[in-house]
Amino acid sequence: MVRNLPHDTFLVIRYVKRRLTVLMDIDGKHEWRDCIDVPGVRLPRGYYFGTSSVTGDLSDNHDIISLKLYQLTVERTPEEEKRDREVFLPVVDNLKLPGMEPPLEPMSGLALFLIVFFSLVALVFAVVIGIILYNKWQEQSRKHFY
Repeated sequence: MVRNLPHDTFLVIRYVKRRLTVLMDIDGKHEWRDCIDVPGVRLPRGYYFGTSSVTGDLSDNHDIISLKLYQLTVERTPEEEKRDREVFLPVVDNLKLPGMEPPLEPMSGLALFLIVFFSLVALVFAVVIGIILYNKWQEQSRKHFY
């Protein structure tokens, strides 16, 4: 939706107090529209911003004319300051990322016993039904009136 437009498109990325907000102006009207607003984002310190225009098989130009970065001064409590220093990996509260699931708990002994027991009962039941059906089939195949 931003391809081959006759005007410039703008994007604002703002990260303040663990809230990531992305606003965009793609209509050329100088009016910002919400793109995403995600609370609970925790980014580690010391990372850098980078841009890329990898488009795969597309063969049009993506020009970045300017990139402006500002560091905002926000009042923080000592507790917030300590919490923000302890972040080593980017995470989002209440969001499960692929590959970050905790390992499954092993089954209890009772659950394992019940699964094995009912599996064996079902297997014996299936074998008994199979034998009965086989005997009836053999009995039917012997009764020929020629």
